[in-house]
Amino acid sequence: MPYPIEPPERLLPVIKAMHEGKYYDPGDPDLMKIQTLCLERVASYNETRPLEPEEREKRLRALLGGMGEKCYIEPPLHANWGCHTFLGRNVYANFNLTLTDDTYITIEDDVMIGPNVTLVTAAHPIDPEGRKKGLQCNKPVRICKNVWLGAGVIVLPGVTVGENTTIGAGSVVTKDIPANVVAFGSPCRVVRTFTEKDLAWRENTVLGL
Repeated sequence: MPYPIEPPERLLPVIKAMHEGKYYDPGDPDLMKIQTLCLERVASYNETRPLEPEEREKRLRALLGGMGEKCYIEPPLHANWGCHTFLGRNVYANFNLTLTDDTYITIEDDVMIGPNVTLVTAAHPIDPEGRKKGLQCNKPVRICKNVWLGAGVIVLPGVTVGENTTIGAGSVVTKDIPANVVAFGSPCRVVRTFTEKDLAWRENTVLGL
């Protein structure tokens, strides 16, 4: 895992718990030290200019856990860690992507993400006593190949969005959504599969060739 510094041995059980869905203390001083250095990487990325595409890509690769070719995230990007997020190839995200990646977020090839989308892995106890202690647990999020997440979509912990699926703007995705469907709402639900009307773009497109 590409952390900015090597975690001390005492911290390894905490990091293990982060990725196993167990409750842990996110305010551990050593953990926060590493996270703060990750946040510096995110801040550095957001300082890049539109006329610096090579530098922008370099800094994005430095902050993410992994990234394929032809990926672009429009600043500002917000991430709890950055290094827990992995992109496939040809991923595009518009302004204000928020990654609460306290455990792994996987975004596969050819995914398109609208503005103000939030992908959440972190949760806290319903029991108020647990929240008083500041406890947290995490569940991974996976966005499969060729998914489109519309503007303002929120994907909650533990959710997988299936391949080729479209999630409508403003949806709150609380459970897994299958492949090859259109889904929207709060909570998000499957509305339909693809139809012939969805192919109209093939005859109604002007390309600047």
